[in-house]
Amino acid sequence: MAGSYAILEDRGIVAVRGPDALPFLQNIVTTDVEGVREGMAAYGGLLTPQGKILFDFIIHGSADGYLLDAPRASVAGLAKRLGFYRLRAKVGIADTSETHRVVAAWGSDQPPASFFAVDPRLPALGFRGVVVNDAVRPGGWNLADTVAYHAHRIALGVPEGGVDFAFAETFPHDVDMDQLGGIDFAKGCYIGQEVVSRMEHRGTARRRIVVARSLGPLPLPGTSITADGKPIGQLTSVAGRHGLAQIRMDRAKAAMDAGVPVLASGVPLTLTLPEWARFTWITGPSED
Repeated sequence: MAGSYAILEDRGIVAVRGPDALPFLQNIVTTDVEGVREGMAAYGGLLTPQGKILFDFIIHGSADGYLLDAPRASVAGLAKRLGFYRLRAKVGIADTSETHRVVAAWGSDQPPASFFAVDPRLPALGFRGVVVNDAVRPGGWNLADTVAYHAHRIALGVPEGGVDFAFAETFPHDVDMDQLGGIDFAKGCYIGQEVVSRMEHRGTARRRIVVARSLGPLPLPGTSITADGKPIGQLTSVAGRHGLAQIRMDRAKAAMDAGVPVLASGVPLTLTLPEWARFTWITGPSED
């Protein structure tokens, strides 16, 4: 069955190349880069020392290093930040967004080309590849657009940095990064590792991204979500009747258990956990 593909104009590329590319990235990012070869990908991020997400990205293996697929608006900042950590490492860091494009493909069991990788966050998202401008236009595949791709992502409950959460303000557990392969808890130290490990061992992140649905169109992203007039979170991504929301898990659970309507600008919402989630609703007293 033919699938769909989209050139993601809202994504850019930072190339990290050279003999020290592997140890350089391995020592600073949240995921294990060791096994990422050409035609493979990993999801990860770069954190502040306090454990908040500065950048998130998909790391694609290439013949001479790695290609970091990141939000287009954050690419220049990501390249600059990586340069801070380069020191004496033999690596080249370059923004190649003008010559390369990120392509997402979904709706088929087979990728459009051999160098496409399964999306490392969730296989149901499909495949991800980096091409030289528009070099790959798969025969038999339906060309879609970025809006269609994001509708697909939202339906699966997968958040994205710069869209569903603000950089430099959010911990990985608060946006399900730990659930989507973005954190390797077995690898060695990286920037912010101690804070993230402590949150993992504590075991109950009170803020999470969940799925929001309504019977009609949802309000705009950023709309506050309330229960009994009290804020419990906000919408982050919206595609028609489907959306994502970052909420306080304990407050949302208490409202649902009490039969209190959950609203976004007066629109009744149904909140559910993503199908892939390993976390559960939190009960008990509310704490800040």
